[in-house]
Amino acid sequence: MAAGSAAERRRLGRLSALSVYRLAAGAGRPERRRAGGKRAKARPRRGEAGGGGPEPKALPEPKASAPVSRVERAKAPAHSPEVKRQRGLAESSGEGGGVAGLLRRLGLLNDSRQRAAELFRWLLAPVSPAEFMRRHWERAPLLLRRGDPSYYAGLFSTADFDAALRSGEVQFGTHLDVTSYAEGVRETHNPSGRALPAVVWDFYQNGCSLRLLSPQTFSHAVWHFLSILQEHFGSMAGANTYLTPPGTQGFAPHYDDIEAFVLQLEGKKHWRVYSPRVDAEVLPHFSSANLTQAELGEPMLETVLEAGDLLYFPRGFIHQGDCLPDAHSLHITVSSYQRNSWGDLLEKLLPAALHMALEEDVEFRQGLPMDYLGYMGVANSDKIDARRTAFMEKVQSLMKKLVDYAPIDAAVDQRAKSFLHDCLPPVLTQSEKLRSVYGFPARWQDGGPCNVDILITKDTEVRLLHHGIIRLCNEEAGVMLYYTMENSRVYHKEEPKFLELGPEYIDSIEFLLSSYPNHISVEALPCETLEDKISLATLLFEKGILTTKKPLVQV
Repeated sequence: MAAGSAAERRRLGRLSALSVYRLAAGAGRPERRRAGGKRAKARPRRGEAGGGGPEPKALPEPKASAPVSRVERAKAPAHSPEVKRQRGLAESSGEGGGVAGLLRRLGLLNDSRQRAAELFRWLLAPVSPAEFMRRHWERAPLLLRRGDPSYYAGLFSTADFDAALRSGEVQFGTHLDVTSYAEGVRETHNPSGRALPAVVWDFYQNGCSLRLLSPQTFSHAVWHFLSILQEHFGSMAGANTYLTPPGTQGFAPHYDDIEAFVLQLEGKKHWRVYSPRVDAEVLPHFSSANLTQAELGEPMLETVLEAGDLLYFPRGFIHQGDCLPDAHSLHITVSSYQRNSWGDLLEKLLPAALHMALEEDVEFRQGLPMDYLGYMGVANSDKIDARRTAFMEKVQSLMKKLVDYAPIDAAVDQRAKSFLHDCLPPVLTQSEKLRSVYGFPARWQDGGPCNVDILITKDTEVRLLHHGIIRLCNEEAGVMLYYTMENSRVYHKEEPKFLELGPEYIDSIEFLLSSYPNHISVEALPCETLEDKISLATLLFEKGILTTKKPLVQV
């Protein structure tokens, strides 16, 4: 923005970043949303649950207005057996506590599926995953009070937030939103360009909330955490982080289209959660617009989250959060199950079923009655006519018959293909790296390359790096093996990665999947010739899909 007169430049020099933004944007600023207006659609996101609400006030005691049967409120005293077991995951072998120790401990497990299950168990402790799925998943909120401010230590912090800003890679709008919500007005104050610390922290100092989109782009710990958890969900696991100044709120009440796990990292935040108001808001396919306070009614749950606590609520549950006057709040929302419903599967399945039926069944290709326009349609819906009855019965008969042509497994494979494109790339342990192409010691030395040859023999023992990193899909162009190893930490920055395989290799891929997590010799692969076995193993090793039991080159 170019200032005009010298007086104008002096005046701007005394304004905060928020004031400059408002002056520059004026009446035409890009986003000023009153509650009830359309909420701007976010970038494809890995998690969203913000905060909002009226002017915050001190609460004498957190309370819940819902019946106990609807909201689980679990206390987790530090001496409880489950918390001790989960803390042991993070502290065993002298590796230290917090999330870093937990992730190192999980890396000692041989099976990536077990790592994912244990991480999910840790996330929900002291509630068991079985109880959570039975009582809460897609049904009702869950509030966990752990009384342990260090439970999430090492996952993400305000220091990590500052480090991301200082990296110079954070862009307003793309990675960071500056928001406020006051007197029923929800605003986004994003300038254009790079989000430099001096500008961002000035916005924060003037009462704006900061939402860092997809912190896994900047934080190795968040990337590692989500890359494990996504295998448990079988659906994209994402996250956003929210930093809110004391006594403020950044978001209007709304509901989301994701399953939300709110992890309170620092400070504390006052939350209110409301049940879906009508059936159409139960497990919605899309997030809501901003809502007004008058539209909400009484909350089913009202509480203050403190560091180490967790709040889960299903998609469709309206929520708002605001900071109390005496503390800032930093939380991360871990999310999953966006567009992962039966309806989303049917969106792929039904067109494919109809395509097959048209190809294989003459009944679907027979012509419609010449006079059907005269007795069908809304204008004729109240008429009693035998031809209408026959027409409706015919459609119902064809719909039932369509099920016989539904390629259910192929449709599931296409869903899996989309999921693999959504996935974060896996984070390798040091042991996995040493036994994979990523730790292969090829280098330039003494005037030329050395340790270049990947020598896989019939006796080399191999296995998949992780179970969830590949998917076979039988497509029109041939059999494709999709994989996640070359995905980006930035959502869909890369196109889907795949190898086209000849039919002679399909059994070997299925054998590798069924054998995991055990190692098998290359000679055991069910290819026709030894040359094919070695060629396939070498290709998969070079793509990072296979690891060997021992490093191929001892350095």
